[in-house]
Amino acid sequence: MTEQTKILVIGANGQLGTELTLALQEQYGYEQVITSDIHPPKQQHALFEPLNILDKERLTALVEKHEITDVYLLAAILSAKGEQNPMLTWQVNIDGLMHVLELARDGKVKKIFWPSSIAVFGTTTPKQNTPQETITSPTTMYGISKLSGERLCAYYAQKFGVDVRSIRYPGLIGYKALPGGGTTDFAVEIYHKALEGEVYHCFLKEDTVLPLMYMPDAVRATIELMQAEEDGISVRSSYNLAGFSCSPRDITEVIQKSMSDFDAVYEPDFRQKIADSWPNSIDDQQAQEDWGWKPEFDLQAMTEDMLLNLKKQKEAVSAANIS
Repeated sequence: MTEQTKILVIGANGQLGTELTLALQEQYGYEQVITSDIHPPKQQHALFEPLNILDKERLTALVEKHEITDVYLLAAILSAKGEQNPMLTWQVNIDGLMHVLELARDGKVKKIFWPSSIAVFGTTTPKQNTPQETITSPTTMYGISKLSGERLCAYYAQKFGVDVRSIRYPGLIGYKALPGGGTTDFAVEIYHKALEGEVYHCFLKEDTVLPLMYMPDAVRATIELMQAEEDGISVRSSYNLAGFSCSPRDITEVIQKSMSDFDAVYEPDFRQKIADSWPNSIDDQQAQEDWGWKPEFDLQAMTEDMLLNLKKQKEAVSAANIS
């Protein structure tokens, strides 16, 4: 399996792509994972090829050059940035997906991973334990593009037999890379501010409860889904996935257990309206049944790990500056 699988990660410089690339290298080997993005990474940890996902000819050339079998298409414009440029968001999020789906339809790649999001839901979606099959009425261009992408994935799977797999990610929290313009970025920024000894100015209300997930769980879920037997995959649009749900105030209070002088103030901006359209919690029973999904981190465990690793990073940077 390891020798036969050759992976292309598109959008590898992002928050998820950075950590997923490292995990895929551990699973399949350094030489088996090719990374790509529109700009080179600041620190190169993998074989890299520049790629604009809207350039289908370049994409096809890379797939053929490296004999790619599996594509992880992570390139996207996220919710908050998407509202600033809706047309570009549609082009990147949908045209990019179509390019990869067409490669699979033509037999040039065997398997695709494409991330969706809880942004596909909306104000009329049930807020608590949002079901796998439910009302989807997104209110942002990001959410609209993700919902459209889900339907494209299901269509290509049913019509052309394309092996495409997807997860509706909740807000993702990690320490290895900064977030890229999403509505749940607060859940990463708050830890950085705590370690910098600063008050965090949160752009959401203190009691806004949202589904979140620690990055190690998100990476593990992605790889587990891609390694699951094909005949066990019953959802070809996108799987609901749950970690835990909490509010900005909940995170603040958990941080204060180990950093009593930390504090946050809440100054909602345009992202509050986006957050208000999303669920409070997610029902991921289908993922549990189909490929054995189970999260390992809750809010307390994640906070302890985040603070520990961010402290190590800060100390390493200080030591490097001194030397």
